[in-house]
Amino acid sequence: MKTPRAFFKPLAIGAPEPYRELPVRLERMIHFVPPHVEKMRAKVPDLVKSVDVVLGNLEDAIPADKKIEARQGFIAMAKENDFGDTGLWTRVNCLNSPWLLDDIVEIVGAVGDKLDVVMLPKVEGPWDIHYLDQLLAQLEARHGIAKPILIHAILETAEGVKNVDSIATASPRMHGMSLGPADLAASRGMKTTRVGGGHPDYAVLADKAGEAPRTAFQQDLWHYTVARMVDACMSAGIKPFYGPFGDFSDLEACEAQFRNAFLMGCLGAWSLHPTQIDIAKRVFSPDAGEVAFAKKILEAMPDGTGAVMIDGKMQDDATWKQAKVIVDLARLVAKKDPERGAAYGL
Repeated sequence: MKTPRAFFKPLAIGAPEPYRELPVRLERMIHFVPPHVEKMRAKVPDLVKSVDVVLGNLEDAIPADKKIEARQGFIAMAKENDFGDTGLWTRVNCLNSPWLLDDIVEIVGAVGDKLDVVMLPKVEGPWDIHYLDQLLAQLEARHGIAKPILIHAILETAEGVKNVDSIATASPRMHGMSLGPADLAASRGMKTTRVGGGHPDYAVLADKAGEAPRTAFQQDLWHYTVARMVDACMSAGIKPFYGPFGDFSDLEACEAQFRNAFLMGCLGAWSLHPTQIDIAKRVFSPDAGEVAFAKKILEAMPDGTGAVMIDGKMQDDATWKQAKVIVDLARLVAKKDPERGAAYGL
């Protein structure tokens, strides 16, 4: 473990100073684009206007014989577009793949000045972050990159969940983490082929009452892991995200899963299909009524101390903190989405 004095030192001579605080960005959805498909790359200028993060996917879902084409497509996509306030990320191939090193070296060399975040799959422990941290610093120094490129870890192995706290604090480059339910299910030996969401067989029964049929209540397979990830991220000052929801035909279930994650503290989720973009906007933007009530709390307690009664409910320093989280998020949303900003009165 690095000593506190050394934690924020650049890992290469000439690399930029690490962030002391993460940049404040709206990241309700991380929208995945397969950059080897020219038709999908052509949609990026419109995506930039409608999503918070555009991610060029190089890993899963990209065939092995298209990996190099996807990397080249991402570089072209980054060069051809002005992303403005919209984040530009890439999900590189995993560390034990034959493509990872070229992914990082070529992308940082070509478009490192535009790249905000590298999403690293199948992170098992802090050692994975340390490797990428050092490599990014060396490449930033070589290519004169002015701002540090952040790292976002995907939590998708049993080993990774076990080491989630040390992953979260492995580097000042850590941006956050996402739940990767499909690979995690395989790593744990879970008996499901679903990508996120619940399962009808994961349920509890209502108490027995005579001969009446007993109602089964479906439970959330991912509740423990999401809560574990949120605690690790928030205590480290980084950002937790829900990952993919694979059933594009079930928008109701997608919204329910996203909403559970939002209520538990996640700041956003992955969108793999255009229909999921609006769901993420709706879910990860605070409700206008909640914002109005939160503003009342902040106005009644300007310095966050004491206690007041508002609409028959007692408010104190704890609810003031909750209200500030909601209003701060609403302000970010208002900058990107004027229509919602108007509804918030911001």
